[in-house]
Amino acid sequence: MSTSAAQGWGLRPATSEDVEAMAELRAVAMRPDLERLGRYDEHRVRQRLRDSYAPEHTSVVQADGVLAGCVALRPFEDGWWLEHFYLAPQLQGRGIGTAVLAGLLARTDAEGVPVRLDVLQGSAARGLYERHGFTVEREDPVDVFMVRRPGTGASVRRRWHPRAGGSGQGAQPGYPSAP
Repeated sequence: MSTSAAQGWGLRPATSEDVEAMAELRAVAMRPDLERLGRYDEHRVRQRLRDSYAPEHTSVVQADGVLAGCVALRPFEDGWWLEHFYLAPQLQGRGIGTAVLAGLLARTDAEGVPVRLDVLQGSAARGLYERHGFTVEREDPVDVFMVRRPGTGASVRRRWHPRAGGSGQGAQPGYPSAP
């Protein structure tokens, strides 16, 4: 959190108690894009997060001590799958999402493995991912599936702090503990 745009936030490991707040955040953050695509469903938008929620692979973004976003990074094939990356709309554009993503990608780059994700067609988030080196693997009418190979994209100028004021001990948020 070395830049003023990204101060006042941190990451903490998710818990099972976070799922409903994250489901609500997902509904708010995705509503404009889903409505544009004619796919918004009040129940389904929340249930999809509930059905795939894995707190052991999820981090909570906190701003001023409250839940402001979330991100999950789970093992997938030869690398990682980035999903459930949502930030409260009023906090978007302040560098927090960029800092969170840069920190996660620094870790995956160190491991030498790719990261995959999907983003809705026409979503502004696609630009963020492209700035960090993600490229399109395939598309359908609703989703764009992207991949980022290790070491590609924007250089990481920020040092990632796993928790605001945290010690960095234990498993890193968004990553499973070592066996």
